[in-house]
Amino acid sequence: MSNRLQRAMFLGIIALLPLLSGCGSTDENAKQVPLGPVETMYNHGIDALNARRFSTADDQFAAIEQNYPFSSWAVNAQLMSGYSRYLQNKYTEAIGTLDRFIQLHPAHRDIAYAYYLRSLSYYEQIGDIQRDQKGTEQAMSALREVVTRFPDSAYAQDAKLKIDLCVDHLAGKEMEIGRFYQKRHLYEAALGRFQRVVDDFQTTNHVPEALARLTEIYLALGLKEQAKKTAAVLGYNYPGSDWYESTYAQLVDDGIANSADKAPGNEPHRGFFSRVWHAVF
Repeated sequence: MSNRLQRAMFLGIIALLPLLSGCGSTDENAKQVPLGPVETMYNHGIDALNARRFSTADDQFAAIEQNYPFSSWAVNAQLMSGYSRYLQNKYTEAIGTLDRFIQLHPAHRDIAYAYYLRSLSYYEQIGDIQRDQKGTEQAMSALREVVTRFPDSAYAQDAKLKIDLCVDHLAGKEMEIGRFYQKRHLYEAALGRFQRVVDDFQTTNHVPEALARLTEIYLALGLKEQAKKTAAVLGYNYPGSDWYESTYAQLVDDGIANSADKAPGNEPHRGFFSRVWHAVF
C-alpha cells in the first residue's frame, strides 16, 4: 500500500470520528420510557418514588403528562412531580410545578395538599438569621394562604405552628440588627429595630431582651423618664426574667431605682416596677 493511499485512509477515519462519536452518545443518553397502560406507568412512578429512585420517577411522570395529557393520571402525575422535586430539595422547581398545578386544577381533591406542599417548599429554604429574610416572609405568606383557604384541615394546624416559628425567626433577625447598631452607638437605628420587636412580635421570647435593650439605650442617651417607662413594662410583664434582673441592677446603678424597692420573687405587683407601671399607665 502506497504512502499516499495510507494517508488518505487515515484522514478519512479522522473525519468520521466525530460522526461515530455523536451516534454513540445519542443512543447512550436517550431516555425512552416504555409506553403502556397509563395506570401501570403511574404505579411504576410511585414505586420508584417510594424507593427514592427519583430520576426514574420523574421520567415516568413526565412521560404520562406528555403522552396522556388529558387523563386524570396526568393531573396526578403533575402533583407527584412537584412532590418528587420537593423530596430532592429542588424547591424552586417544586414551587413552579405546584403553581402550575394550582392554576390548572383549583378544584382538585388534593388542592389543599398542593398548597401545603408549596408552602413547605418555601419554608424549608429559610436561612439562618445571618441572611436576608425575604425567604421567611415568602414562607409566611404561603403558610398563611394554607390557613386561610383550608382552616379546618390538618395542613392548617401544622401551618400555624410553622408561622409562629417564622415570626420568631424574623424577630431574631431584628434583634441581631439592633444589637449590631447598638454596639456601634447608632442608637436611633437600634431603637427602631428593638421597638419593632416589641410592637410587631409580641408573642415571641425576644420581647424581654428588646425591652431591656431599649432601656439601656434610653439611659445611654440620658432619657431617664423614657427608660423608667420601658423598664416598668419589662418589670410588670416579665418579672422573673434574667433581663428583668439586669435592667433593675442598671437602674440602681444609675440612681433611678433603690435596691431596697426590688420586688421579691416573681410578684409583679410590688416594688419599683409596679409603682412606676401604675403611675405611668
